[in-house]
Amino acid sequence: MILFGTLFTSSIGRKFLMAVTGLILVGFVTGHLVGNLQIFLPPDQINGYAHFLQGLGPLLWAIRLFLLACVVIHVWAAVALTMESRSARGPEAYGVKKWLRASVASRYMRMSGIVVLAFIIYHLAHFTIGFAGAETFKSNLPHVLLEHDVREFGIPLASAGTEVHDVYSMVFLGFASPLVSLFYMVAVGLLTVHLWHGTESLFQTIGWRNVKWASCLRRFVALYCILYLLGNLAIPGAILSGLLEPAAGTTAADEMIAQP
Repeated sequence: MILFGTLFTSSIGRKFLMAVTGLILVGFVTGHLVGNLQIFLPPDQINGYAHFLQGLGPLLWAIRLFLLACVVIHVWAAVALTMESRSARGPEAYGVKKWLRASVASRYMRMSGIVVLAFIIYHLAHFTIGFAGAETFKSNLPHVLLEHDVREFGIPLASAGTEVHDVYSMVFLGFASPLVSLFYMVAVGLLTVHLWHGTESLFQTIGWRNVKWASCLRRFVALYCILYLLGNLAIPGAILSGLLEPAAGTTAADEMIAQP
């Protein structure tokens, strides 16, 4: 119990909490991207995937609450450490900021963090809860029948003939809005900056970074962040540019045809 309390009351404990929750959230955003990239596959794939997640019921909500707790702890630890750092400086601020020693990512960690938090709230409201200007309210999404069995990495998710929500159309129509896509791309760009600095820092905090492979780790983080950014930009980019057209017979296709 004393050790648990130390995590929240000491600087080292807060840094550890920030690193662990950050690692969990990195895993989540990576999995989230993999799920979203299924928009490039036939509609059955993302619809079956979403149906499987919805079928988890209470477990899905437990996961959501756990991730929400991670976000809250991560933000709280960041604010607490920032206030502690400012307090340690005393009443006089530094006359010269050491910009040259700070990477571009570290300079804007706080700003990007605030925008990313706003993006998470909006993204959940838009695609998970189903409001905030979404083209189709999630509660009123049309149902479609799966034409094929759906598998993910060989794991069966849904069987042919299952009635599922047309999540494919919701995602497609959501990104068909230029304003939504623009905000998404800007937010994802800032999230990538946040990940670039944060991921490397969390490895150092939890002791997984040393002199021998620090350079290799830096390259790995850079590659991950570049691929993460490109993967996220590919979705709205392909939809807005017309490179990705909605599958025939879906609500998205009908809505796009109906638009002037």
